[in-house]
Amino acid sequence: MDIATVIGILAGFACIFVSVLAGGSAGMFFNIPSMAITIGGMASATMIHFSLKQVLGIQSIVKKTLFFKLPSEQDLIQKMVNYSAINRRDGALALEQHLRDAGDPFFVSGLQMVIDGQTEDAIERQLNMEIEYLQTRHEDGKKILEFMGASAPAWGMIGTLIGLVQMLGNLSDPSGIGVGMATALITTFYGAIMANLVFIPLAGKLSIRSKKETILREMVVQGVLSIIRGESPTTVRETMQAFVSAKNREEFKPNI
Repeated sequence: MDIATVIGILAGFACIFVSVLAGGSAGMFFNIPSMAITIGGMASATMIHFSLKQVLGIQSIVKKTLFFKLPSEQDLIQKMVNYSAINRRDGALALEQHLRDAGDPFFVSGLQMVIDGQTEDAIERQLNMEIEYLQTRHEDGKKILEFMGASAPAWGMIGTLIGLVQMLGNLSDPSGIGVGMATALITTFYGAIMANLVFIPLAGKLSIRSKKETILREMVVQGVLSIIRGESPTTVRETMQAFVSAKNREEFKPNI
């Protein structure tokens, strides 16, 4: 689980809740019609803009953003060095006994192609195609979250305009103007919270995790190609450490 995201969302809502309570009347911030127009309008606009399959798929992407744990560069490099040593010592078929230790399905797929005796070009083409489709899926998810982040405040403003029209249409009761104005502004409040505390930050987090996962998969591709070429563990290590910043290379230097 990505603890930073969970803590950030909870802390944000806690700050808002404390600020609301400090005003002494939390009840005025809970308005079902305002929630309906903001959430319902945003959801409707999202389904119009994207296909139903894309909208439903956002759940799995957000879930992956929050709960999927990416392997560390150090572990990945160490495993690849170990597999290259096994390949040089015992041959590609010996790698089959260690597939379970790879963990990542993408890593397992690459090693399985080496075991099956596929050519270097075929392996590189297949793995790069998987990376490309991964980036496409994540980009679609990012676009949906960004659209929802832009749509929520807009629908909040629409709800505010509806409330203002209703309020101005009933000016015969001056005592209700303040309450009506507060109710009208609640929709903008809901839209701003959803956009700036949920959707836009999640879109940013998804983009960062997508770049990180892409780099890790590119490391796997280079490592697998080095293995199929029969390169030494030292060569494999040096190849994969090109993806690591210079100041971290000593820390990420695996055993051979």
